[in-house]
Amino acid sequence: MTTAHDIDLPTVLAERLTTCHPDVLRELLATFIHTLLGGEADALCGAGYGQRSTDRTNQRNGYRHRQFDTRAGSLDLAIPKLRHGSYFPDWLLERRKRAERALTTVVATCYLLGVSTRRMDKLVEAFRTRPLDAGPYTFVAADALVLNVREGGRVVNVHALIAVGVNAEGYREILGIDVTTAEDGAGWLTFWRSLTARGLTGIKLVTSDAHAGLVAAIGATLPGATWQRCRTHYTTNLMALTPKASWPWVRTLLHSVFDQPDAQSVGAQYDRIIDALVHKLPRVAEHLEAAREDLLAFTAFPKQI
Repeated sequence: MTTAHDIDLPTVLAERLTTCHPDVLRELLATFIHTLLGGEADALCGAGYGQRSTDRTNQRNGYRHRQFDTRAGSLDLAIPKLRHGSYFPDWLLERRKRAERALTTVVATCYLLGVSTRRMDKLVEAFRTRPLDAGPYTFVAADALVLNVREGGRVVNVHALIAVGVNAEGYREILGIDVTTAEDGAGWLTFWRSLTARGLTGIKLVTSDAHAGLVAAIGATLPGATWQRCRTHYTTNLMALTPKASWPWVRTLLHSVFDQPDAQSVGAQYDRIIDALVHKLPRVAEHLEAAREDLLAFTAFPKQI
């Protein structure tokens, strides 16, 4: 994969423009984007790729690949990863937008082809009730989305309960989706029972927010599974408790916990954060201490998985 740090732009440009390469526009566009991504990552690191400098504050840590659709074709982008913290080019890509566009395309295509809603209902129902036979599903995440739907000539709120798991082959799979009028314990209990009835087994870790009904339903239907509090939801909870002026550095401290190389380092960093906050922001420190066990449940599992 060609990445920003080994690109000789004048040479590449001259080579492509002097040959009849069929993908010249797509490759030039990819080269240009990779150069921008590499330059932005270098700026965050405080020094260029492979450059020794006293100004360096971070290091590269490989790449993660992301497909990017353009009118010139689909590009395989190599987004730089950092040793500490994270980097995502929000000016270029939108998180999860590709999946949303794909779903919109499917719905629009069905409409244009005249696929009946009755047939679509059958396909959706077959997907929702299929056997879950690709387990064990060691890791599962659950959440609820609030959606506006038209019902009886008016717009009402409904809750879509969703569970996603990692199957035996290591791929994420949507395990189930159900729509309820409210996100309560009864709805979650029914949802998890339906998943186990369809064959959901082998769960070791379930990640979700701290909704009391959801957590209770997990405990009732998945005995032996560890519950992990979703750190994204928890970050939102902690932000509501933290003074606005202090939030940037509190958030940085919290994120540093999950960048540690092993369980022992995670625990030690968590202790340091609480020690740093206990006098300045005692309510924040108390909140973190209360959430320790739930936030750090993942440390009981090997880092490799």
